[in-house]
Amino acid sequence: MRYSSIIGRKCEIETLERIFKSKKSEFVAIYGRRRIGKSYLVNEVFGKKIAFKVVGTYMREGDKNYETYRRLQLDHFHDSLCLAGFDRSEAKATCWREAFLQLRKLLEGLKSRRKVVFIDELPWLAGPQSSEMIAELGYFWNSWADSQHNIVLVVCGSATSWMLDNVIHDYGGLHGRLTETIKLAPFTLAECEMYYKKNGFRLSRYEMCVSYMALGGIPYYLDKLRNHLTLTENLDNIFFADELIHQEFRDVYAGLYASKERYVDIVKALGTQFYGMTQTEISNAIGMKSGGSLSNLLDNLRESGIIREYPRYGKQRVETVYQLIDFFSLFYLRFASSKQTKKGMWNTIHRTPTFYTWAGGTFELLCIVHLQQLKNALHLASIERSYCWAGKNAEGRGAQIDLVMESRAAQTDYLCEMKFTEGKYGITATNESVMLNKIGAFAHSKMHRKTHSIQLVLVTTMGLARGEHSGIINQVISIEDLFKS
Repeated sequence: MRYSSIIGRKCEIETLERIFKSKKSEFVAIYGRRRIGKSYLVNEVFGKKIAFKVVGTYMREGDKNYETYRRLQLDHFHDSLCLAGFDRSEAKATCWREAFLQLRKLLEGLKSRRKVVFIDELPWLAGPQSSEMIAELGYFWNSWADSQHNIVLVVCGSATSWMLDNVIHDYGGLHGRLTETIKLAPFTLAECEMYYKKNGFRLSRYEMCVSYMALGGIPYYLDKLRNHLTLTENLDNIFFADELIHQEFRDVYAGLYASKERYVDIVKALGTQFYGMTQTEISNAIGMKSGGSLSNLLDNLRESGIIREYPRYGKQRVETVYQLIDFFSLFYLRFASSKQTKKGMWNTIHRTPTFYTWAGGTFELLCIVHLQQLKNALHLASIERSYCWAGKNAEGRGAQIDLVMESRAAQTDYLCEMKFTEGKYGITATNESVMLNKIGAFAHSKMHRKTHSIQLVLVTTMGLARGEHSGIINQVISIEDLFKS
């Protein structure tokens, strides 16, 4: 079935359609970064097939009375039951056991062949002291729903860490009960282009890249763009003209009730070091001991797609580096986090040296998150490793390569140079000297297999300008390749 309202999400749609056609009960958990489109996907795919839907209420900072909060969530659950056809004269549930018994009673009275139950923002519905609600959800599934063979239970949550700890990796009543897990990722450049075309934008692919480097592929932020405004005006309105941008940034990291401030601390620290930090460096920066608690926070940020973890080679030992890859957060921290910002500010920054410095580094990240497109452009079926490398040549001159792709099948190491320009990139004598140094240093390093060849790959916005020194480049990838799905 085609869903004209949904951009991309082909695999996720196929999964949801398959579980609806299943001949057994299905339990699906969907998670991902806030604003990624989880609720929209479920509502659009299942629509009127949803027999019962409830949405948890976000607990803002300062809501300390747990019992009041719990009562509010139970009231919302009851209201949702009534909207689905439950008898309004029945007393409201006073605990989660009664609430799920009422849900069971509602579903037993429905005649539909498949009954979709959608619990949206489950972490907020459960609340900070969530053991009661999760235990009763597990009992509801294990004691009744699973054996009915016609229940589709879908739970969603933006609090990724909570979803991982309490549902996906739960070792209590929900352990091993999930039949599907869907991690929703940001749009790719190709999917963003589909969005722009569908909504009447006529941006160049260069502008689409700039937009991605500021907003990422987050549907909610794309929806804030207006097609009668220029991209510069749009970014200015989103980041510099609206005071709510500061709350939006903080809301992204409402991952655990007791730890969201720590998430913000980590992200702010990483925002000061574009190429990332080790766990020890993060520990020192935020004043938190390195170890289990910090590792859990980093794992949760990685699972939500906010940061990436990658190996950095070249020193005596391999370093594990954590890098902030959420484009929205990077842009906000770089340009909009100050309370001194004002409307029109981006127009004064755009196309200045400050802009090109930001764009140069962020374009590298844009390429890295489109690693599959790079592989496709190089006709690589697979790569064994992709990593950052830093070292020295035989004369002791330093060199750094931000992306190395190692292909044993092709017996080749691909060294990627990523350059952001408004025109074709021209190789000067100085550029050639720097690139030759990188090739030489890497060739003499322990990372280079002596049976492998080396290819220097230029990844750039507009391609390579042919000239006296351009022969050093073996292959060229432009943004046209990054837009291929």
